[in-house]
Amino acid sequence: MFQVKIPATSANLGPGFDCLGMALQLYNRITVETNRPFRITLSGSYKEGIPTDDTNLVWKTMCHFWDLINYPIPNLDLTFENFIPPARGLGSSSAAIVGGLVAANAIAGSPFTKLELLQVANALEGHPDNVTPALYGGVTLSVSTENGVLPRILTQSPNFKAVVTIPNMHLNTKKARGILPDQVHRKDAVFNISHVSLLTEAFIRGDYSLLKEGMRDTLHQNQRAALIPGLLETLEAALETGAYGSALSGSGPTLLALIPDNLEKDVPLSMTKALERHGINATALVLDIDTSGAFTSLI
Repeated sequence: MFQVKIPATSANLGPGFDCLGMALQLYNRITVETNRPFRITLSGSYKEGIPTDDTNLVWKTMCHFWDLINYPIPNLDLTFENFIPPARGLGSSSAAIVGGLVAANAIAGSPFTKLELLQVANALEGHPDNVTPALYGGVTLSVSTENGVLPRILTQSPNFKAVVTIPNMHLNTKKARGILPDQVHRKDAVFNISHVSLLTEAFIRGDYSLLKEGMRDTLHQNQRAALIPGLLETLEAALETGAYGSALSGSGPTLLALIPDNLEKDVPLSMTKALERHGINATALVLDIDTSGAFTSLI
């Protein structure tokens, strides 16, 4: 029997659309018992709407991996312990894909390296900004090349905490991506290129005074504000309360703020109150950054 522990992730971090991401200390767990009749059991905070048959995303991912390497599908008893909220911009689908790949790889004797697993995960997810930190931990940059995704860890153990403010609403990623235009103005592209560069320097050097400006965006956050009442006001409230920087988490609706330790109470309160003014109830969590990514342990 073994277990795979997979972190939640926050993608984009403002201007880094589809390429920047961060792993968080909020986890889903997959427990695997081999040589048992096939069964999927759900536990944890999120069970509703998750299938327990062969349409389950974790199981489909595992079967996809075994098909890639011509490995016979084994009989397994699986327990999925879910604490990452689905459809909230915290990488729940990436956690399922990465967890399934790591578990399937372990069962098959680990024929794939982490880098090879990343290429499969990216192909399944369609973009690497969540799957890379889910596999590697820390704050990551994913570079798409003609040979696949090149992952870079900008910082493994940054000296800040993440406030994730989770509105009591769901936002489908497909809908949130569909609202974005197919083409962007050159000045907006230049703005985001320069701000991703500044953000990269902030993480590498540990100069968090650069985060406020570095996390600004023109490509997706203003456009998605139409889907999330109070988005821009809430991000500004976090900054006014002293957060280093703030951004929409992935495609939303969760909102992210990066803070020093001494603001663990003030920033979450300011963000939830800002959303309340727009009729949105929200839960704020203060999380450390996950430093290891998905990993397997015997139990």
